[in-house]
Amino acid sequence: MRALYDSKSKLDDRGIKALLSETEKYRTWLKVEAALALAQAEEGFIPREAAEDIASVRFEDLDLEEMDRIKARVGHGFVPFVKVLVKACRGEGAKYVHYGVTTQNIQQTSQLYITKEVNRVFKSFIADILDNLGTLAGDNADTVMAGRTHGKHAIPITYGYKVSVYISELLNSLERLEECEKRVFVAMMGGAVGGFNATGRPGRRIQERVAETLGMRPMDVPSRNMSQMKVEYLMNLSLLCNTLHKMAEEVYYTGVEEFSEVSESFTPGTIGSSTMPQKINPKLAKGIIANSQKLYSLSTTGLYSAVRMFEGDSSSYMLFDGLMEEGLELATEVLIRGEELTRTLHVNRERMLQNVNLNRGLDNSEYVMMNVAAKLGKDKAHELMYDKAMKVELEGRDYLSVLLEDDGITAMFSEEELRSMIDPASYTGLCSEIAAEMAGKAKAAAGELRARLG
Repeated sequence: MRALYDSKSKLDDRGIKALLSETEKYRTWLKVEAALALAQAEEGFIPREAAEDIASVRFEDLDLEEMDRIKARVGHGFVPFVKVLVKACRGEGAKYVHYGVTTQNIQQTSQLYITKEVNRVFKSFIADILDNLGTLAGDNADTVMAGRTHGKHAIPITYGYKVSVYISELLNSLERLEECEKRVFVAMMGGAVGGFNATGRPGRRIQERVAETLGMRPMDVPSRNMSQMKVEYLMNLSLLCNTLHKMAEEVYYTGVEEFSEVSESFTPGTIGSSTMPQKINPKLAKGIIANSQKLYSLSTTGLYSAVRMFEGDSSSYMLFDGLMEEGLELATEVLIRGEELTRTLHVNRERMLQNVNLNRGLDNSEYVMMNVAAKLGKDKAHELMYDKAMKVELEGRDYLSVLLEDDGITAMFSEEELRSMIDPASYTGLCSEIAAEMAGKAKAAAGELRARLG
């Protein structure tokens, strides 16, 4: 088991699991071998008839049972595929299957091709998540709540502002994912050590044509000892999922009864516990948190393996094959949950307002201080308001009454002005504006991304 599965793993993955199947892997090997043969024929490296023979082989023509029998006998992961492909050819193609290349050329190119296809689906999820977050930010641009730093109340914000943080990070992650495509989705046809020893000068043109056929880019140096592009992609997936993880953590914890600010929507009939009938658990957030945390570890493992010596190392290939598949599966589990979470999240506006007033007005002490500072200076104002705030905290008193009993303060401000100053809704800065702005950016980015995906 690579990813961490639960009942929410049944959500629609939009075909990703099929793309990561053994069947799709073999289909892609065949696709890449066909692209190679046709490219070699274009360069006059093999006969055109042979290339067309290889390209005409269908997946259904391959004897997979025979492939398994050969694998048990020869102990090689790819040669059995070559053997059954040779047998499936009807003519001269049998002489030119897998001509001038090595196993990793086909396997790595195939894996990165599949990753490219999965990445398209990932981006469709990102588009929907951005759209969902845009709605969430826009609808809650003015929803006042407590801003918190170091685990304690700070000053008021709006929930839409909090969502704008998620939007900003996701836009950055999308930019990284798309920018890295030219380095990650690359074709490698350089042969045993990457120097085109078997194909010579035509080898580079063959590699370029294979890449073009597959919608990829050719590697500048097709060395079998280059894996940084895989580590980069895993890191980018980690950063993408990290934002959904951040959101899930807040849902997980601020959904507890003591907060009750945001929570997953409840579907009647959903069961949270086998022994506690009342339980309504954060199922989506749980899966996002667990799968994200496991995903983060893959990049570190990959960095250690990317430095293996010499021009090729099968232990590194074996590890990266697993890391890439695991990374794609983990990210899938995060994204399918992230889309539903952002679309169905319940925001308890009343409880947010109640919680921001728990400190009896203290959350606005900075606002009062800044008004006092305009008359006394910042340092004196800070000292004065610190004394008032500590009196509220230590004596359990109401902030307004403490302010009103100070003749110096009442000489500067009326009761109505002070009452307005400690109203959380009066001190959210540009939170509403930022939320509305980022809601618009999220909606626009979602639309543009969908247009690019077609």
